[in-house]
Amino acid sequence: MSSDKSQARYGSDIMADMLRLLDIDYAAMLPGSTFRGLHDSVVNYLGNNKPEMILCAHEGIAIDVAAGYAMVTGKPMAAMVHNVVGLLNAANDIYNAWLAKVPMLVIGGTGPMDIEKRRSGIDWIHTALVQGNVVRDYVKWDDQPSSIAGVIDSFIRAYQIATTDPQGPVYICLDAGLQEGLLNDEIELPSMKRYPNPLSPQADGATIERVARLLVEAANPVVITDRLAGRPGVVASLAALAELLALPVIVRGGNFPNIHPLNLCGAEEELLKEADVVLALDVNDLNPILTSVAYDTRQSTSIIPEGCQVVHFTPQHLATRSWSHAYGKLVAVDLPITADIALALPLLTTACSGLLTEKRHAELRKRFDNLKARHEALRKQWQTMAENERNKSPIAIPWLAKQVWEEIKGENFALVGNFRGWSDRLWDSEKPYPTIGGIGLGSGPGVSLGAALAYQPEGRLCIDFQPDGDFLFTPAALWTAAHHQIPLLVIMNNNRTYYNSERHQGIVAETRGRPVENRGIGTRIEGPPVDYAALARSFGLHGVGPIDKPDDLRPALAEAIRVVKDKKQLALVDVVTEPSR
Repeated sequence: MSSDKSQARYGSDIMADMLRLLDIDYAAMLPGSTFRGLHDSVVNYLGNNKPEMILCAHEGIAIDVAAGYAMVTGKPMAAMVHNVVGLLNAANDIYNAWLAKVPMLVIGGTGPMDIEKRRSGIDWIHTALVQGNVVRDYVKWDDQPSSIAGVIDSFIRAYQIATTDPQGPVYICLDAGLQEGLLNDEIELPSMKRYPNPLSPQADGATIERVARLLVEAANPVVITDRLAGRPGVVASLAALAELLALPVIVRGGNFPNIHPLNLCGAEEELLKEADVVLALDVNDLNPILTSVAYDTRQSTSIIPEGCQVVHFTPQHLATRSWSHAYGKLVAVDLPITADIALALPLLTTACSGLLTEKRHAELRKRFDNLKARHEALRKQWQTMAENERNKSPIAIPWLAKQVWEEIKGENFALVGNFRGWSDRLWDSEKPYPTIGGIGLGSGPGVSLGAALAYQPEGRLCIDFQPDGDFLFTPAALWTAAHHQIPLLVIMNNNRTYYNSERHQGIVAETRGRPVENRGIGTRIEGPPVDYAALARSFGLHGVGPIDKPDDLRPALAEAIRVVKDKKQLALVDVVTEPSR
């Protein structure tokens, strides 16, 4: 059964039809001649509506915008990249999207494969065999359809693969000749109802029962969850299980309410040293959590006791590839389970409930009270730390995070760039939101814009705590924000250094008995310092700073928030901060 007959006249019209049928809202892009046919079809055939084009000044920004949008919505955007050079420009950001497991349709163009249709010179250097080889090792799938029927098949398959867990980017390369060719026949478009995604994997009843017994009987169980647990419904299911069994929850990347009494972020090492059962939920890489590393020698040591049982619900291993070792070190997992936690957690909670006795209930209430006290002590400790740093100049990040909270706590907000953990420690988050943030150096501005674009219909105040070194990779993202009027509060973490590298240089120098004071050579962003506020103003946006006095923070933040809310545009507050920790 078809959904409708296409009105397409050209090959690229069918490609645009497929974007519409797949419910793609936006296409981020830097224009290029190898997809000029598709560009015309989106603008003139579809009317630049569903998808709407988001113009970016670099292909990497286009990929990052799509990544940020997907982190919020769970839906893929399209990101269009021009031939070989555009794909090469985008490659690093596609790799970052692969690491973050975010779905997106990367659509490229190539010069006509029919050599008789190529313009001399330019179309030849715009053509590669096979262009997808550039990214094949870090996309879930790539294709280069050679017919209109192949285009329809390719788009449906690409969408299914990108959005099936573990999710990730896919790449479709479209022949410029096929885009621009006239259609001789009327094309019947498929019904998307006939092409649903595969059903998620589920653990069998015996396995669920086995895990339930382990958790109910455990003396010191610990739950570890990654950002993927922020999917709809999963947080509530996790909270129900944690409350039933008094399970401390360690959150990697947010998504569990930070004021929940069982959120024990900050006590990871102490809890894991005592653990007899670890329940991991969709964690991309367990090794950094279960081990501690000596930065001078690079040696890792296990944190968990020898007899600790590790259970891991995840489909992440299905995305393991050979080229990148992003899968991490092999970790001993006693019970690896390929299952969707959205389906498994409710069944696990029911199974655990059926095993509990009145005596065990009473024991678990005592454990809950102890964990709640540890949670409250941590929160109080962090508040004290922030207060103790209120007078520092340059401004301390804990105090900056606290001041931002004082300005936004009554707002409907979303954090799209993390305050290096201090927002989780100091802010009150009852309702968890998807964790958003840069996924590689240079990605922060684009990712934050993509997230803000997704939140725009809700009118939510989006806040990007933006590292300065990361920002300097892609400052042209400000133009996209200005042109498309994407509201976003950007707070520059202007510590005037690539501090992670400066820290490493200090470690190496100290280990070798060399001058630690030289660690800033080749890492500091000064001489001259960058005027980020002036840069924002050059794009017609609100920019204030640099601010290095704590008393100047609140007025600047209040004014910037008014600009974001009233003018519906980006506002940047440049804050000179002490080196991050």
